[in-house]
Amino acid sequence: MSILQLDLPKARVLDLYAGSGALGLEALSRGAVSADFVEKDPKSFRALQENIEALGAGALATAHRKPALPFAEALEVLAYDVAFADPPYASGEAARLAEHWIKTPFSRVLSIEHAAKGRAMPGGGETRRYGSTAITFYRSEE
Repeated sequence: MSILQLDLPKARVLDLYAGSGALGLEALSRGAVSADFVEKDPKSFRALQENIEALGAGALATAHRKPALPFAEALEVLAYDVAFADPPYASGEAARLAEHWIKTPFSRVLSIEHAAKGRAMPGGGETRRYGSTAITFYRSEE
């Protein structure tokens, strides 16, 4: 999150594969003006809603119970300022999401967490490795 701290004030944030919502909620705490959360798993979605409520973020947050990749594929160019994605590593969706973002950059910045080893991410991003985990950051030219 510290890598993106200058991108967060007044940002419209998207948290794909949101799980508990930690990334989007942290972005709100760092000055983002809104966050949309996308999570399809019923238990995770319930936890997400509880976390939004517990933190009093309901006025700034919208939770969508949908699959993340189709949600992202339906977005227009620059619908968000910052997008976070933490898809299941074995799904292959990290690379597919990045490929879609390269064709249709739905945010100014895209941060995707993925396995450090395995399927290579598309070029054009900056990857940071943390043990068995990596995060690739893509930035729009627009």
